[in-house]
Amino acid sequence: MGQNLLKPIQVGTMSLKNRIMFPPLTTGYEERDGSIGARSLGFYERLAKGGVSYIVIGDVAPVRTASPTPRLYDDSQIPAFQKLADALHAHGSKLALQIFHPEYDVPGVSRLMIEAGNARRAAAQAQADGKTEEFERQSALAEKTTREAYAKLRHDMQHFVNEATKQQLADIRESIAQCAARAQQAGADAVEVHGDRLLGSLCSTLLNHRTDCYGGSFENRIAYALEVVAAIRAAAPKLAVEYKLPLITVNADGSTRGKGGLFEEDAVAFAKRLEQAGVDMIQVAQANHTGNMGDTIPPMGDVAYNWTLPFAKKVKAAVHIPVATVGRVITVEAGEQILANGEADIIGYGRSLLTDPDIAVKTAAGECIRECLNCNKGCVDAIQNRRYISCVLNAENGDETTIFLKPADAIKKVAIVGAGLAGLEAARVAAKRGHEVVLFEKSDRIGGQIHLAAAPPRKSEIRRAVAYYEKLLPEMRKAGLNIHLRLHTEPSVEELNSFDHLIVAVGAHNMELPIPAENSRIVSAWDVLNGAEVSGACAVLGGGLVGTETAEYLAERGHAVTIIEMADQIAAGESPTVLPLIRKSFQAHQVTEYVKTKVTHIQDNVIHAIRTETGGDMAETTIKITADTIINALGSKKNVFDETGVAIPVTYVGDCSGEHTADIASAIRSGYHAANQI
Repeated sequence: MGQNLLKPIQVGTMSLKNRIMFPPLTTGYEERDGSIGARSLGFYERLAKGGVSYIVIGDVAPVRTASPTPRLYDDSQIPAFQKLADALHAHGSKLALQIFHPEYDVPGVSRLMIEAGNARRAAAQAQADGKTEEFERQSALAEKTTREAYAKLRHDMQHFVNEATKQQLADIRESIAQCAARAQQAGADAVEVHGDRLLGSLCSTLLNHRTDCYGGSFENRIAYALEVVAAIRAAAPKLAVEYKLPLITVNADGSTRGKGGLFEEDAVAFAKRLEQAGVDMIQVAQANHTGNMGDTIPPMGDVAYNWTLPFAKKVKAAVHIPVATVGRVITVEAGEQILANGEADIIGYGRSLLTDPDIAVKTAAGECIRECLNCNKGCVDAIQNRRYISCVLNAENGDETTIFLKPADAIKKVAIVGAGLAGLEAARVAAKRGHEVVLFEKSDRIGGQIHLAAAPPRKSEIRRAVAYYEKLLPEMRKAGLNIHLRLHTEPSVEELNSFDHLIVAVGAHNMELPIPAENSRIVSAWDVLNGAEVSGACAVLGGGLVGTETAEYLAERGHAVTIIEMADQIAAGESPTVLPLIRKSFQAHQVTEYVKTKVTHIQDNVIHAIRTETGGDMAETTIKITADTIINALGSKKNVFDETGVAIPVTYVGDCSGEHTADIASAIRSGYHAANQI
């Protein structure tokens, strides 16, 4: 495996050692001033060490913005990028900077932001000096100016593409060219033109309503993008130029997906023009501008694997330069097949490289690769919430310089009880560090709650989290690591005391119903997801993640479903890219929702509850809900491990380690850190 993926390829002035690309992602790892600091450097260098041949730094702003992205608008910022280029080159990787300009009047918004900041500082000084009247005046000015800034930003995001003057566009074009020149001076190998955002808006028939030379016809709409390419070519002639080509696609229901890009026919024609203009490579991607990042980075189960590949194939057939494909290409096998079929030349593994940065070196060595779940929990959610990205399965993301596997100072015998994700990760880390590990699991399989989590609609892909360890444990044994798995086994105290350290990962259970109930058919959500028989109309108590998924699971099986939640919304902790899919499913299956509803007692399959109505008096209404089956999804409770007689050090990980049960990310990280500290 890897005979095609590991082949070198020439892209303009760049010689890439393999076909593995890290496409541009907003990481949030940069310093507050947009510079490349230790966190960014450590993250990208780790990708290079893992063998990625082509690394693109996403959203590099050529102007001073308030956006939390990298910035390269001044010569003083060049050395930090030079340090990054040198670090990647030391491992044989090539560096590209994706230059983008937001679709708003950056100087205008920035002026208002600066004025608001100055007013806030003046208010603070006035308060310190005891000048109450001046403090109130400056505070009011700061609040007013901030509102104006955000109002302008919201307006521009909708209208700047049509209202920008030719001079503004010329200034932006020049700033992009100068940024490319700085990238060349910093030792980068390429620039990627961000064809979405402002450029994509200008190309789009959905967003561009101009009547001048940049609007109307296809030639006019692509004119500015071609001018930008020419300006980059002139300013940075030594660099390869890649263009991110965003396509507006059509959903199964006939609606369009994305706005800031081109429809298929125009996109293919534009690709030909980009090649003629001297672009060295095209990355075919989904267009954005929808308000939901799930449209461009879809979660598991939403769209097919390799979902943008059909468009990449058409672009590749129309041009002679390399074409990169991105979008749910999860496995090495998928990448290999795409390359073998001649459907693309380079594979963008974005989220997958967050999960496992060693895809290239492991492919070369024939080793097991941890595969992305496409859950969007740590990566896409973080981008939308202005946090730095991570992967729920990788405890090292963003902290590569401080969190890594440390060889054991002394080899110890480590017992791990429980083979859910926390226990499995602890076993992997402890064995990798050189310890002798025995993993005990009382059931007949590893994975714990993941098997339940994979049962609801669109969630089957989560099983990859367990499949990784199913492949890895035998591989580690074959490689000579001292790790043993014992299923159907609950170790005795005497056996545990023969070890040097014990890690307890015994998980949790569906909590008992904390509500009085008589003569009613009540089952736990865990039992339902594990295949327990359910009949008739169902009422799910609890609208958290488990309750919501259980409700959808039952609805898809033809049950009439009601879901009851005390809070003001269901699935409050769900990914914003997944929640719209749940909402759509609930609507299609006519799931009845009761929020702000507290169940008081259950009798004869009738749920008695109090509902708080939103209104001036916050009135309470007593309601009754009848169901044939009532499902308890009110939460989980940690399992208690009996330490009686255990004479060795004990560490708890995963669900059983704290007051609150753990999600996947917490389970993985607790297992990783516990094993890395032995």
